[in-house]
Amino acid sequence: MSILQKLLDRKLAWFGLSLIAIVLLISLFAPQIAPHDPLVVDLMKKLRPPSPEFPLGTDHLGRCILSRLIYGGQASLSISLIVVIFTTSISLLVGLVAGYIGGKVDSWLMRVCDVFLAFPSLILSLAIVGTLGGGIGNLILALVATHWAGYARIVRSRVLSVKESNFVQAAIVSGTSALPIMIRHILPYTLIELTVLATLDISHIVLHIAGLSFLGLGIQPPTPEWGAMINDGREYFRRQPELMLYPGLMLFLTTLAFNLVGDVLRDVLDPRMEQQMKVETLKTKLENG
Repeated sequence: MSILQKLLDRKLAWFGLSLIAIVLLISLFAPQIAPHDPLVVDLMKKLRPPSPEFPLGTDHLGRCILSRLIYGGQASLSISLIVVIFTTSISLLVGLVAGYIGGKVDSWLMRVCDVFLAFPSLILSLAIVGTLGGGIGNLILALVATHWAGYARIVRSRVLSVKESNFVQAAIVSGTSALPIMIRHILPYTLIELTVLATLDISHIVLHIAGLSFLGLGIQPPTPEWGAMINDGREYFRRQPELMLYPGLMLFLTTLAFNLVGDVLRDVLDPRMEQQMKVETLKTKLENG
């Protein structure tokens, strides 16, 4: 049974993939779906309740809330994807080199990782963005800096275990150089764990982006972003709590979707986890008679 088929056999995976597909489609086709321009300000229409013209009402600047919610996913998801690509690329390079070469190179690279892991990710990202200033470029730099070290350590540990296997030792004895061994024999085994980790971590990155934007250090206004929308609605929470509820709900659904898919993907790709689930299922059937 293929990995895709195993994944699609799980109801939670279907639910998570459906949510991800909906959010992605809404973000991709935002110009066609959104009823209004999310950047247009009209103070004469501020804080209006839901109506046929504005299905979810307007914010404190008279902007359509529904349109801003639709466009808000573009920034969060695109930045998350860029961060994951850069993070996995750096961690693969560092982890492969450290795990395969070993010695002083391994020791030096791991000490660099220890420096980045010594700081809480939110504190380190706040320090980077606070020093360099807000903006998408600095936000991406801060998120990559706070995530690559953990990925690199996982890749290194996987490389160390695969390097001792018979087929890798045979390739070394046959005179194959280090680069082909790392790419052909070791890299495929590290990609499995890295794929699961990246899927689970997208939700964390989305929340990280929202948190920094909420503090005014992430995506800068007037660009629509869910964390910034929550911040905009704070002053009007008692009067119109939906200004914070709607973007919060979008964050919740997005993170839930990626977490569900990541959990199922981890179970499918880890044979030990799958075997354990079968044993638990068999025990449950025996107990129920």
